[in-house]
Amino acid sequence: MTQLSIGDPAPGFTLPVNGGGTLSLSDHRGEKVVLYFYPQDNTPTCTLQAIEFSSKLAAFKNAGATVIGISPDRPKSHERFCAKHALAIPLVADEDKAAANAYGVWRMKSTFGRKYEGIVRSTFLIDGDGRIAGIWDNVRLKGHIDAVLEAATTLAP
Repeated sequence: MTQLSIGDPAPGFTLPVNGGGTLSLSDHRGEKVVLYFYPQDNTPTCTLQAIEFSSKLAAFKNAGATVIGISPDRPKSHERFCAKHALAIPLVADEDKAAANAYGVWRMKSTFGRKYEGIVRSTFLIDGDGRIAGIWDNVRLKGHIDAVLEAATTLAP
């Protein structure tokens, strides 16, 4: 498992994005990027997280940051998820989990004693030089988006 640290280069990716086409991390070089990994479309916490990121999109843009969500769901699932909840953020489909593995968020999890592999909800703040500037691992949602916004706001362009 990859374990990234502050200052490490952010692993690149080019993946399908809702709305068609692909999104590459390198397309955002020179910008701050908030990359958040979430387990699955249309589950309670993932839905709340996506809605909250969308509702604060203007504040992130004012901070000079682009917000990108990423999960193993298919592009069609992302389309339905965005339409159902009026989400304004791009969601990329990491179906083969290559990005999740590169960022170290595809890990063994345990729920009610059942062990399985899956996405550990995590957020990365990437600076304009493409380096990791912030890491939130095993995220609990309460206060999380505000903390990421504050970090993005205070990060030099």
